[in-house]
Amino acid sequence: MARKRANWLLAAVLVPLGVLTAVAMLLMWPSGSKEGLTLASPYQAAPGVTFDTGKIQSVLQESCSQANTGADIPPAGQNNAGSQCTFAMTQPDAGGSPVKVVINPDVAKSHGVKAGDDIRYLNLSRVQADGTGSPAYVFVDFVRTLPIALLAILYAVVVIAVARWRGFRALLGLVGAYVVLVSFMLPGLVDGKPPLLVALVGSTAIMIGVLYFAHGFSARTSTALLGTIFGLGITALLAAWATSAANLAGVGNHDAATLVNMSDRISISGIIMCGLIISGLGVLNDVTITQSSAVWELYELAPETTARKLFSSAMRIGRDHIASTVYTIAFAYAGAALPILIIVMLYDRPLLDTLTSAELSEEVVRTLVGSIGLVLAIPVTTLIAVLVVKATGLRRAPAGTAPLGGTAGEDADAGRVRELESSPAAEDYASLDTGELAAVVETRRARREAERREADRREAQQRAAGQRRQGS
Repeated sequence: MARKRANWLLAAVLVPLGVLTAVAMLLMWPSGSKEGLTLASPYQAAPGVTFDTGKIQSVLQESCSQANTGADIPPAGQNNAGSQCTFAMTQPDAGGSPVKVVINPDVAKSHGVKAGDDIRYLNLSRVQADGTGSPAYVFVDFVRTLPIALLAILYAVVVIAVARWRGFRALLGLVGAYVVLVSFMLPGLVDGKPPLLVALVGSTAIMIGVLYFAHGFSARTSTALLGTIFGLGITALLAAWATSAANLAGVGNHDAATLVNMSDRISISGIIMCGLIISGLGVLNDVTITQSSAVWELYELAPETTARKLFSSAMRIGRDHIASTVYTIAFAYAGAALPILIIVMLYDRPLLDTLTSAELSEEVVRTLVGSIGLVLAIPVTTLIAVLVVKATGLRRAPAGTAPLGGTAGEDADAGRVRELESSPAAEDYASLDTGELAAVVETRRARREAERREADRREAQQRAAGQRRQGS
C-alpha cells in the first residue's frame, strides 16, 4: 500500500508536469520562417564560384607577387618581392590536374598545413580573368569528416561496451536531446519566443526524455527527475536575475554582433540567459541520478536504517559530488575560454577588473549559476529519494513467515543485512561511490546465494542419509 501511494504521489507531480511541458512546446513551437533575416553566409558562393575539396600533395613558399595572392598584394607601384606566402599543391577530389591553393596567413602561422591534409578551398578559376592579380584557389577550411567520425564511432563503441544496453539507450537519448535543441529551442530563440520559457520547456523535455529513456521508468528515475527539475528551476531563476543584474549583453563578441545586426527579433541577453540554463543540464542530471542511486544502494545494504540516518549517509556522498563537480564545471568553462583567458591575462589588468570584464563576466556568471543550482539540487534529490525509498521498500514480515510478494528465504536473506544497521560498516559504506556500492551489494547477494545453495545441498544430503537408514 505504501509503495502504491508513493508511486501515485510521484505520478501526480510528474504527469501534469510532462503534460504541461508538451502543451507549452506546442504553443511555442517556432514557425521556422527566416523572413526578414539578413545574414551573409561565408559558405554562399557567387555564380560560377564553387567550394571544392582535395588532398594536399606538397607545401611550398613563394613570392606573393609571383603567385597572385590577392589580399596580400600591395597597391600598384609598391614592391612586394620580399613577401613570402604559403601555397599547397592540391589534388582535387573531383579529378584533374593539381591546383595551387593559397593558404591564409593566420592558418599558415598558427597551425600550418602539410602533405596529406584534406582541405576545402574556394575555386575562382571560372570567373576570374587572366592577369587580375587575384588568387584562383583560396583555402577555406580543413575537411575533418574522417577523424570526427572515427572519434564518434569510438565513443559509441566504448559507451556500449561498458554500459551495454543502458549506454545504447543513453546515446539514443542524446540524439533526441539534439533534436529538441535544433528543432525547438534554437528556432524559438530566432523567432523571438520568450527565452526563459524556451529554455525551461526545452530543458525539461530533454531531461524527461533522457532520464526515462536511459534509466527506465522507476521510482528511482522519477526521484532523480524531480531533483533535476528543481535544480533546473533554481538555475533558471538565477540566470534570469544574473543576466539582467550583471548586464550580460554579449559586448565584444563577434557572433553576438552578427546576430544583433541580423534581426530585431533576436535578444542577445535572452540567448545568453538560455545558454546559462542549458550549459548546466549535463552535470545536473549526472549528480541527481547518481545521488538517487546512492540512496537506493545504501538502503539495500541496511534496510532498517532510519530516514534521518539514511539522509545523513547519502549526503556524505553528495558532499563529495559537490566538491568534485564544482571545480569540474569551472575547469570545463576555463578550457573552453582559454584563448580569451590568455588575451585578458596579457592586458595586465587587476584581477577583479578581469573577472568582471565583458570578456570573462559571462563565463564567471555561468560557472556560479550552474554551481548554485547543482549544489541545491543534491540535498533536495536526496530528501525525495529517502522519502520514496522508505515508502516503497519491502517491509519485513514476522519471523518465520514470508513477506507479501516474497518467500521466507528472501525474508531470511534480508535479515542477514539487518546487522549492518548497528555495525560500523554502515558508516563506512556511506563514503563509497555508486559503483563501489553496487559492487558491495552484488558481492553480498552472491555470498548469500552461495550460502543458500550450500544449505540446500546439506539438507538434501541429510534427507538422503535418513532415507537410507530407514531403508536398511
